[in-house]
Amino acid sequence: MIAKVFDHAEARDPTHARPWVVLVDGARHQLDLITAEAARRGMAVHIVIDFVHVIEKLWAAAWSLHPPAAPAAEDWVAAHALALLAGHTDQVITALTAQATALPSRRRDSIDACIRYLTNNAEHLRYDQALQEGWPIATGVIEDACRHLIADRFDLAGARWGLTGAEAVLKLRAVTANGHLDDYWRYHLARQHNRVHQTRYQDGYALTA
Repeated sequence: MIAKVFDHAEARDPTHARPWVVLVDGARHQLDLITAEAARRGMAVHIVIDFVHVIEKLWAAAWSLHPPAAPAAEDWVAAHALALLAGHTDQVITALTAQATALPSRRRDSIDACIRYLTNNAEHLRYDQALQEGWPIATGVIEDACRHLIADRFDLAGARWGLTGAEAVLKLRAVTANGHLDDYWRYHLARQHNRVHQTRYQDGYALTA
């Protein structure tokens, strides 16, 4: 799947003239596959981890430090989130580490997990650079498109799909959603006319009546 995504992107930018940005959720295996595929093609990619996933880690850490539903937790998450957006990942890690040391071990699991996540993915958390360059930092638009194109049609109780039928329906939904159905249908009819008539007999016979 990673290779196919690279194939589609390379068809749009075969000379690699544009910056390539890969937006992911931070799964280590996924990151390894993306890095390996980029290396195989001899190209550089900018990997950005979905900011929403980072926020989720911060919220989990917040409940290690605050009582349930405490208003101060929102301010704590907002302060660290803004610091990450400004590119201060190291400062956030240092602050969380200092706060974690004051906690009993039974309450440190979530904040320790957040620290590990930020530390392991620090190179992909350059949101200051991403925002300056106009790159996306969250996959919400992509995920919503997947829901609209795929889940709303295919994820139905009792429905069973084969690859051929599912791909045909998906392509029709895509051209309809993009407003290209009329153009596609004219192209489809022209190709069908050529396949059924012109390539078989129409241009090879002269009408006598």
